[in-house]
Amino acid sequence: MMKSENIVVGISIGDLNGIGGEVVLKTFEDVRILDFCTPVIFASAKTMNFFKTHFKSKINFHNINNIDQVVIGKVNVFNCWNNPVKIEFGKEDVKIGAYAIKSLEAATKALKNNGVHVLVTAPINKHNIQSDDFKFPGHTDYLAQQLEGESLMFMVTDSLRVGLLTDHVPVKDIVEHISEGLIEKKINTVYDSLKRDFKIGKPKIAVLGINPHTGDNGVIGNEDDTVLRPTLKKIKEAGKLVYGPYAADSFFGSDNYKNFDAIIATYHDQGLIPFKTLSFGQGVNFTAGLSKVRTSPDHGTAYEIAGKGKADAGSFKEAVYTAMQIYRNRFDYEELTSNPLKKASK
Repeated sequence: MMKSENIVVGISIGDLNGIGGEVVLKTFEDVRILDFCTPVIFASAKTMNFFKTHFKSKINFHNINNIDQVVIGKVNVFNCWNNPVKIEFGKEDVKIGAYAIKSLEAATKALKNNGVHVLVTAPINKHNIQSDDFKFPGHTDYLAQQLEGESLMFMVTDSLRVGLLTDHVPVKDIVEHISEGLIEKKINTVYDSLKRDFKIGKPKIAVLGINPHTGDNGVIGNEDDTVLRPTLKKIKEAGKLVYGPYAADSFFGSDNYKNFDAIIATYHDQGLIPFKTLSFGQGVNFTAGLSKVRTSPDHGTAYEIAGKGKADAGSFKEAVYTAMQIYRNRFDYEELTSNPLKKASK
């Protein structure tokens, strides 16, 4: 990692029939953002000019065919394909899904090779991206394979951070996935991310229960008592400020979440329903635990409003800002911890 005043932000364009192109344009139309970052949109000149014309944008693009051609302070478009693409807003199309993957693969390659500093992903359709060559439920699973580290879906705002023990797992299979090893691994990932990525010296973490009312002493399932509770006790005795399990139904409504730096939910909807209810439009999906920084907005392709100029770019802008801030925080953390004795003597 290197210090950079102007951070190069790689952007995968997502589903071309969704709102990705629109929110990307709206984010970078305000040229003041180019004082802090240089976007590289992985798509094609023809595709981005189609979006520009359709949405009557005044944005100017700098087209490149090689990552070495990036111009700092410009909105760069990296050509991942040259052929014209038939874009039909609001339509699910496997051909469009293939272009989303072309963009993601090219952006990830640039991220791995340090051609871009961070990656922000526009929304994809998890169904139309599936193929013989791409069999991942979503971005997180693909990037976990491509990058070093232990990935964790971490939904964040300035005041709320929610991580998941299990993410894209069917409800009927959740309990089978939760083990002492998984709990320890995910809590360690959240703990390390809070310190490294968010500059929190002594993180306080709450963990939600697996069953309603955390099992009610075994009446509604025993996994909270046999797996979750003893594991949390072990982790707390080792020195981490980890609390729970808490009954999920009242945890957010009672404002108890405000007493913690992060909350770990046991499964996808247990964490994401309250998160999106409290912060929809400002939330960011951050893939914690990986060697590189990746964020995305907290919404999907929104086919129902695609192409109509109605999309709110707030969450995508926050994803860009969050990626840049985490990148800077990581640099500062690595500087601080690279030689602590030397720093202390100074």
